[in-house]
Amino acid sequence: MIRFVLTFALLLASTIARAEIEVQEVTSPGGIDAWLVEEHSIPFVALELRFRGGASLDAPGKRGAVNLMTALLEEGAADMDARAFTRQTEEIAARFNYDASDDTVSVSAQFLTEKRDAAVALLRDSLISPRFDEDAVERVRAQVISNIRSNAKDPDTIAGMTFDRLAFGDHPYGSSRNGTEDSVSALTREDLQEAHGAALARDRIYVSAVGDITSEELGELLDALLGDLPEHGAPMPDKADYQLEGGVTVVDFDTPQSVAVFGHQGIARDDPDFFAAYVLNHILGGRGFESRLMQEVREKRGLTYGVYSYLVPKDLEALYQGSVASANDRIAQAISVIREEWARMAEEGVTEQELEAAKTYLTGAYPLRFDGNGRIADILVGMQMDNLSTDYIVTRNDKVRAVTVEDVKRVAERILRPKDLHFVVVGKPEGLE
Repeated sequence: MIRFVLTFALLLASTIARAEIEVQEVTSPGGIDAWLVEEHSIPFVALELRFRGGASLDAPGKRGAVNLMTALLEEGAADMDARAFTRQTEEIAARFNYDASDDTVSVSAQFLTEKRDAAVALLRDSLISPRFDEDAVERVRAQVISNIRSNAKDPDTIAGMTFDRLAFGDHPYGSSRNGTEDSVSALTREDLQEAHGAALARDRIYVSAVGDITSEELGELLDALLGDLPEHGAPMPDKADYQLEGGVTVVDFDTPQSVAVFGHQGIARDDPDFFAAYVLNHILGGRGFESRLMQEVREKRGLTYGVYSYLVPKDLEALYQGSVASANDRIAQAISVIREEWARMAEEGVTEQELEAAKTYLTGAYPLRFDGNGRIADILVGMQMDNLSTDYIVTRNDKVRAVTVEDVKRVAERILRPKDLHFVVVGKPEGLE
């Protein structure tokens, strides 16, 4: 019975990914573009908004402003204070989520069809007319500062932030989007208003909707929701200048286990070789216990519980990174093995058996991502930001299947740079300078 249910779920997910997701391109009367998947079987809509730029749009000396501003969007709007806004959201059974990353401000909304107008009006108020009341600002500011202090004691966060600082210097990518205690403490209400105007504008917005709504209804919704946003936001930041060379940086930290973040420059999402690089990474360090790094560092030598690699194609620079943790007296050996595997992959590529196993996993797992309106809306808006076509859902697995052993070898030689690997190690490692 369990096997039947699982098989049915896989078949259903595959059917959804290949047949039932029909993406419509919608333009509102006011000129706002969106992607729509109509699904009228449940009276429910998921809406995803993305504003390109994100925390990288912080003004000089105002690091953390976009992050704090985004966290305050649900803390009161128009004539509602934070408590009233929360109460009204709960009364209509809507869900809103606001988040800032290095490259985006993300807004997610889920609401019932019968409450659509009320939900859109409430969401609009939060985007167009946030209050930034003093008590809300101070409460959320304290939460952000608490998070900053906590991160300063976390070895994993220290390693990642140190790598970013060394790699990108004064560029926004080189510092935490949370800001520092000093920068966040100094932010004023006017700074938050300026961050709001810089980040939330119509010239950088991407929208997707999935659920019980027609294209005509969505067009009207978009104009009502977003039509009063400013037409233009702040200029986008310059490309990031990657500054790290190969080597090791040790950050002294009193702990029995060292953690390391490592990497070098990577490959852009729109690069023609991206899919070959994606498959390559899955084999090298992206597929759990079956990856080469996991086999060599954990299974054969017992140096770690986990070691991973991942492509990081940010908007303003692409990285190829990884992470590992090991006892202080074994981290040097773990790093040595990682370097060896990085070099072996660059030199030899992958085997046909490894490639076929990777393709089977990647193509089989893909349909399982489409497990609800919210997830589909999230995928669709990401596709737009990556400049993909509406048929990508159907063609994606074909792109994976088309990767050959020769493709992986060529791309491995191109993007894997063992001598450029830089390791940031946080702990008290033995045998490392």
